[in-house]
Amino acid sequence: MEVVSWQREDVRAKVRVAVKRILRRYGYPPDLQAEAVKLVIKQAEALAKAF
Repeated sequence: MEVVSWQREDVRAKVRVAVKRILRRYGYPPDLQAEAVKLVIKQAEALAKAF
């Protein structure tokens, strides 16, 4: 199992792109996407610390 290092900006960038694609696919309002992406990154970082 690969451990994700949240210290690397390239990892965060890939996650941001993936989240944005998913939000667009499911019709999430564009004006709310930036805040949603920040929230998902924050949650993923917190979850990664638990492992």
